[in-house]
Amino acid sequence: MTDSHLLVDAPFDGKAPARAGRDALATLRRAQQLVSDAQAAIEEASRVVGQGGSAGPTGGAEARLVVAESERQELASRLAEVEHQVGRLMTLYVATYQLHATLDPVEVQSTIAEIALNLIGAEQFVLLLMDEEDKGYEVRLAHSEPDTSWAQAARYTGGDPLVDAALADGGLRFGPTEQSPALAVVPLRVQDVTVGALVILKLLAHKPAFVKEDHDLLDLLGAHAASAVFASRVYSKTARKLRTLESLIRLVNKG
Repeated sequence: MTDSHLLVDAPFDGKAPARAGRDALATLRRAQQLVSDAQAAIEEASRVVGQGGSAGPTGGAEARLVVAESERQELASRLAEVEHQVGRLMTLYVATYQLHATLDPVEVQSTIAEIALNLIGAEQFVLLLMDEEDKGYEVRLAHSEPDTSWAQAARYTGGDPLVDAALADGGLRFGPTEQSPALAVVPLRVQDVTVGALVILKLLAHKPAFVKEDHDLLDLLGAHAASAVFASRVYSKTARKLRTLESLIRLVNKG
């Protein structure tokens, strides 16, 4: 398989996950402050009710206490969701850093697989990468022995509607459908060039289905993975040319 002849003039913004992480942390702090304020309001309402003692019911204070407790529970629930989201964003930041920390094609592919398994929660998935010679797609990784027939071959020649559509227009696709068992097809696309796709066929047992937040994660994964694959191909091609040139220079010097 030959390396890409295209050069990435404007690589994917690697700072995006960091900015997203900072925004999420700011949201988390605001949520924590709201929960703290709600707790203070509950304590104050409880104190007022307690002061009422045997003097009879304090309807207004009790009502405020009920409202404050309801608000606290809602804020606590939202805080837990934000904390979960922040955790996933931080994990994604670390994962994308690892993607761009190497220019070895095999290590890049291995990192993509680790992200799919540990962050996305995919049990069965296939990584397709474009062959620059014939513009077809090779099956580079097939994790957990997917039983889809095309996933067991060396090359993907088409036939799955979701995969074909994602490769054609670079759009994220979700399934399954009657014609496709794929749960998600994540195109690896950079500068309007689709260099491959991550096809998720089965999720781990603890993850019953994709949720809304997964859409953004998969979009980010596709963009970063495409950039990393592209960069590793360009580097490998350049390194080979350099080694060839050095060999020719040594031959000339010997002559």
